[in-house]
Amino acid sequence: MVRLQLIDRGIRDDRVLEVMASLPREAFVPVNYSAEAYADRPLPIGMGQTISQPYIVALMTEALDVNPDCDVLELGTGCGYQTAILAKLARRIFTIDRIGQLTESAQAHLGRLDIDNVEYFVGDGSKGWPEDLCFDRIIVTAALPHIPQTLLDQMNANAIIVAPVGGEYSQDLMVHEKSGDEHRTRIVCPCRFVKLIGEHGFHE
Repeated sequence: MVRLQLIDRGIRDDRVLEVMASLPREAFVPVNYSAEAYADRPLPIGMGQTISQPYIVALMTEALDVNPDCDVLELGTGCGYQTAILAKLARRIFTIDRIGQLTESAQAHLGRLDIDNVEYFVGDGSKGWPEDLCFDRIIVTAALPHIPQTLLDQMNANAIIVAPVGGEYSQDLMVHEKSGDEHRTRIVCPCRFVKLIGEHGFHE
């Protein structure tokens, strides 16, 4: 997976490659998909949600440019695979999912791997973290029609948001960077994610 799907496609961040090589992806997928855990495609995890293909996980993580001093907000806990990768790279992870069953499952997965620098919240991720906190990095693992002001307001002075932004069926993977009072956005590539349902996301 690491050699063919990541390195051969241009992923160069050694820390990302090392974490993804060491983390057992099969621990995050349903048992009936365990044989396909390292396949080059997203897999269903139940409740109409998916675990993203390894390349997209690596691409988003690399674009997020996480370091050990970062506090990271993640929208879309899902099965916890992306959460676990971030937890290995950053100081603390604050992760939100609207589906309590998925959050409980993710907590169990990370607990079995002794990952304990994660705080969980069940609710509308499009509103941001419910407490008055700001973050060094924000990653959105479901599609948004736009980057909402609620997330922009929770960026630290030098922060990055990585998110799939666009319509219901196709998006662009965007990197939004804040440096002091300046903001700039770039597009990484086209992509397709499940919708983020919420007040500032999509309706069901």
